[in-house]
Amino acid sequence: MKTIKTLVLIGIVSFALYSFTSMVQEEWKVPEKYEKMKNPTDPSVDLDIGKSLYNKHCKSCHGKEGYGDGTKADEVEGDLGDFSTAEFQAQSDGALFYKSYIGRDDMPNYEKKMPDEEDVWLVVNYMRTLKE
Repeated sequence: MKTIKTLVLIGIVSFALYSFTSMVQEEWKVPEKYEKMKNPTDPSVDLDIGKSLYNKHCKSCHGKEGYGDGTKADEVEGDLGDFSTAEFQAQSDGALFYKSYIGRDDMPNYEKKMPDEEDVWLVVNYMRTLKE
């Protein structure tokens, strides 16, 4: 009987620890190839297109100002980030491109939704305007 109680206790503790660790989002590793990518677009050109694409594809989760407070934000389990922070803005353009285009978990892949990579770069340029 003592063995069964011990096994049940171990099972409960293991489940609790697993649940806790699955809630903690692991660091998003960006492949070096993308980390070093240079943005081929001019940030001062076509910013309105980047804003329009952001409003169409990103705003519902990330919010108008990029605070992670969009209308669908509550449906997402992971951290949506805050595009206005110095930490977010310190990422390379290539890292933002990778995260926006390739995605992971609740962040969808946009390779089919935005097949022209230049559009993604324009969104990256627009995200840069959301800093504090």
